[in-house]
Amino acid sequence: MTAAWHVVVPVKPAAVGKSRLGGSGRAALAEAIARDTVEAACRAARVCEVVVVTADGAWADDPASRVRVVRETAPAGLGPAIRAGLAAVAGDRPRAVLLGDLPALRPADLDAALGLAEAVPLGLVPDAEGTGSTLVTARTGAPLEPAFGPGSATRHRAAGFVELEIAATSTLRRDVDTLAQLDAAAALGLGPRTAALRPGRSSRPVRAP
Repeated sequence: MTAAWHVVVPVKPAAVGKSRLGGSGRAALAEAIARDTVEAACRAARVCEVVVVTADGAWADDPASRVRVVRETAPAGLGPAIRAGLAAVAGDRPRAVLLGDLPALRPADLDAALGLAEAVPLGLVPDAEGTGSTLVTARTGAPLEPAFGPGSATRHRAAGFVELEIAATSTLRRDVDTLAQLDAAAALGLGPRTAALRPGRSSRPVRAP
């Protein structure tokens, strides 16, 4: 298994992230979700670099864990953040964009998707509801122009992205915007930071290889 993929993760500043979660601890929970997602991506064997794009000063480069930060001067939105991250990947290399709200993500699930992505120019993993997208990929030689946002799975398919054969129960599909979705992620097993801050409940953190 070769660590060849450069994975871009856009991250909103915690102060404005995950507004639909509500509550006084929302900002800390938003940061925990993003950090658990990035940590899981860093532990995936097929990933050689995780490019975090953010205006949040709490994030910093961490060569030991393969994290590189592309700093925004101010939040510019999901599309501009993704474009900035992709532009920071030098040369024509396998690239992917992973949303930063997958607190149950297991490295093995990301590895499985990236392995399948090696067989198609452009790959797609829809979210658990089937309407959004959590991961898009482009192997060497394929231009990557993501179209995230509401209804993005349909737009990605229309643009030529091939849906990867990922199980409906994969942790890679379970993004979190609401407390109900956080509960669904908890049933899969949350990362340690998110588990510690999950409102009013406890959950065993994920410690997958």
